[in-house]
Amino acid sequence: MIYSYGLPPELRQRLKQPIGTLIKGSLFETTKRLKEIVENEELPYIISVGDTVSRNLVENQIRPRLAIVDNVCMRRTVEEPAKLKMDKTVHVKNPQATITAEAIHAIQDALKGNASMKIVVDGEEDLLTLVAVLYAPENSFVVYGQPYEGIVVVKVTPEKKAEIARLLKEMEIVRKAK
Repeated sequence: MIYSYGLPPELRQRLKQPIGTLIKGSLFETTKRLKEIVENEELPYIISVGDTVSRNLVENQIRPRLAIVDNVCMRRTVEEPAKLKMDKTVHVKNPQATITAEAIHAIQDALKGNASMKIVVDGEEDLLTLVAVLYAPENSFVVYGQPYEGIVVVKVTPEKKAEIARLLKEMEIVRKAK
């Protein structure tokens, strides 16, 4: 059974801290560093969470297998970049400070197939980073932006999955999904 989660106030501050390796710098610097890391790894997937990070990866020839976006950047609506074309696009609802069952299912489905997928979120995509890490194949990279600092790269390991599962257990179960 899959649940929908709500973010309790006591977790908000903890989740503002990077859950992976923070690469500081400009978009150009961080993408250059990520390219170097990707070239030295055999990755089953690269998953991007966030509009700026997803656009920047694609514009620099790093193709995410899954891109999770909400067409909002720093609380401003942004136009979806033309280059962010994927094999499949799915729309989900995921209100601010929640993780809905609908979003969880979409991420699980995206990670099962071989096609590239874009999940467009009506609401907020930030917490979906946790779901992406939890369900991504081991050795995948989940990449998201850290506002005013750079990007965060999370290498998916059994330990990281266990850490994320513990965080989800601390979240409030909003309702059981059928």
